[in-house]
Amino acid sequence: MKYSDRDHPQNLSVSMESALHGPELPDFTDVMDECRGRLRNRLSELISMEQLCRQAGDLISTRTEALIDVKDFTLPLVSLTIGNPHTAKHCLLLTAGIHGVERIGTQVLLAWLETVIERCRWDALWRAQFNTDIAIVAVPIVNPGGMLQDSRCNPNGVDLNRHAPIDAEDKVPFLIGGQRISKAIPWYRGKRGAEAEVEFVALQNIINRYCQIDRPSMLIDFHSGFGFQDQLWIPYAYRRQPIDDIASYVALKLLWERNFPHHNYVFGPQAMHYLSHGDIWDYFHRQCRADGITLLPLTLEMGSWLWVKKHPQQLFSFAGLFNPTVPHRQARVLRGHLLLIDFLLAAARNIEYWQPSGEQEREMQQMAQSLWYRQL
Repeated sequence: MKYSDRDHPQNLSVSMESALHGPELPDFTDVMDECRGRLRNRLSELISMEQLCRQAGDLISTRTEALIDVKDFTLPLVSLTIGNPHTAKHCLLLTAGIHGVERIGTQVLLAWLETVIERCRWDALWRAQFNTDIAIVAVPIVNPGGMLQDSRCNPNGVDLNRHAPIDAEDKVPFLIGGQRISKAIPWYRGKRGAEAEVEFVALQNIINRYCQIDRPSMLIDFHSGFGFQDQLWIPYAYRRQPIDDIASYVALKLLWERNFPHHNYVFGPQAMHYLSHGDIWDYFHRQCRADGITLLPLTLEMGSWLWVKKHPQQLFSFAGLFNPTVPHRQARVLRGHLLLIDFLLAAARNIEYWQPSGEQEREMQQMAQSLWYRQL
């Protein structure tokens, strides 16, 4: 059985959208038929994603956004949709696996999608929200070639989250902030003026296809590998000055803390920790703002240093620096973020009720100044 965006009964305009915003490529399951058996012990996350789609039936539709050639494999870069993102009033986008070594982000996203699908089977009100109110667009593995190779970068040696055509206004850390010296060194941005990497183009197509002027959208991107605490990062990474719609982020932070006052997340601008060139969500946020589109991106940076502290043997494994290797700790991480993502789904669906305007917006801007930008 095939699960294709083109076959979804509600997506009647996909052919036109495909012509405008991306190529028509083989169905997800057709591509997997060529490599499924050989991937089972090397890219289990892609196998799990296909199994999720099979189990979901018509609750999930899929679209092959790109084909990635790596070694003797052709891997699909796939988006999954729940609801109809062409007609929904709001959209929640979720991405993971931009850095191929950070598998736990993909695993968390797939674990949450499983709960969404299971709840759709028995909760009529939960399922009804996906009729017209909101749609989910998820890309669980943005960088399948990198994940196959257990590499931060893509198969061309490019760090996708240093690759966007945007240079930092303020000084970035040497190398880690993005470099064009050599692909043999991590954080390589790619050659200046070269064609964009296929994974970046796929994300661009998704943003162009689903983020529209009359459809406010939120996005969360899953990462790991920084700090002892889980962080919710607000753009920007390319400058210390506040993001243009910082008031909306303050309002979201307050909404979260009023509903879940005992949470464990550090919520603030990425620039408080480090700056970088070429951040994907800096670029897409600015692009959407220029087109009059509301897109509020967030990054969930899971604190992997705590996993290493509790299990120092992980220091001797590169993957262990980014992923929990002890089964009970992995299970704790997989269930630990479900509440947050449920909240962000509800926040995206009800954005008109909490997004500030007028005098309230000015108050939120002042609050942001006192919280995060006093030194500016």
